[in-house]
Amino acid sequence: MAFNHQCTRCGRKIGYEGLCWMCRAEEERRQVLDWTDEEIEEKVQMLILHAERLDDWRSEEHKTACRLIDFRGIWRPELQRVALAAEAFVIHKLYYHAPADVRDGLIERLNHTENARMASRLMQCLAMQGDDTALSYLYELERHPKPWRKGLYVDPSVYAQIGGWTFDKEGKRRTLNFGRCYPLVREKGGAEEAGGMKRSPVHICYPRKDSCSVCGGKMMDMLTVDGRDERLSFLGVDGIITATCCPNCIMFMESGFSRYTLDGQSTPFSSTSATEEDYLGEEGREGLSANDYVLGDQPVPLFFETESDFVNTIGGFASWVQDAQYVKCPDCGKQMKYLAQLHWQLLNDSYEGTLYIEFCPDCRVASMHHQQT
Repeated sequence: MAFNHQCTRCGRKIGYEGLCWMCRAEEERRQVLDWTDEEIEEKVQMLILHAERLDDWRSEEHKTACRLIDFRGIWRPELQRVALAAEAFVIHKLYYHAPADVRDGLIERLNHTENARMASRLMQCLAMQGDDTALSYLYELERHPKPWRKGLYVDPSVYAQIGGWTFDKEGKRRTLNFGRCYPLVREKGGAEEAGGMKRSPVHICYPRKDSCSVCGGKMMDMLTVDGRDERLSFLGVDGIITATCCPNCIMFMESGFSRYTLDGQSTPFSSTSATEEDYLGEEGREGLSANDYVLGDQPVPLFFETESDFVNTIGGFASWVQDAQYVKCPDCGKQMKYLAQLHWQLLNDSYEGTLYIEFCPDCRVASMHHQQT
């Protein structure tokens, strides 16, 4: 495709007339955020009346439900109940923290289904409901599998991760996501500098002097998060988390790791192989470090970024390109907590995919892994 047009809003080079994908996404988000309380109520009632259409991703009902959840953080028990009655289980986040009667309905259907695909969807919904009864039931399913388990690739404890938690062999819960989410917003010309860094508790793609031992390119602090900022107190970190890797090699690795100290220092290490070719180059690294992203002032809904790739976020739920992936800490072996996602294309139009950053607060290890279509 020849990029012989420019976005009519931001000027980005595109291969067609009109708005680029990012500006279209921003326009859609703005429209949803402008919905009045009366409009929202009308849309909720429309979904209740036509709950049988929720599973059709092409339907307006499916799109509306996702927009209400993602951009407005709206879940209604009455909508969850009619979705259950209609056996609409594709939008599993619709069942986030659903009431006990809905949870029991999901469990009842799991008890009676013989279909592995239906069981998969129901476990995702139950994971999103996520209370202690849901945990106990999934734990029992893992200990005493039903016949449909043979048709699935992973155990119920992995399905639980879709809801932002999991459990160990004794059935003890481990929370993997945070119940708060902040966006990283662009602040051109408005971010004061201090020692070369933006006056923001979060900064991304900060260049380092040390080089990658594999490809020879410069390493980068892909994410630095100061948990002492009031907005980030939900992380429970009295200091700084720094996640460091080679931005070139991480695109070819299963995962990369770094050990951090709460004063902001970080030492990268890796247990997987990478590429010896520095495809990114110095120019690519400069492009990444030239970003103007800072932490937003106000939180956004937990699923703000789960349906698209137009914003980088801290906390909340991730927009997984493939499956949900919570890396095991190389020190303690436990699944790490999801911290943030960075979309390469938002930093440099030349790159695609998403970098997911997680951390183990006990071992003070950060992990980074890449997903791409």
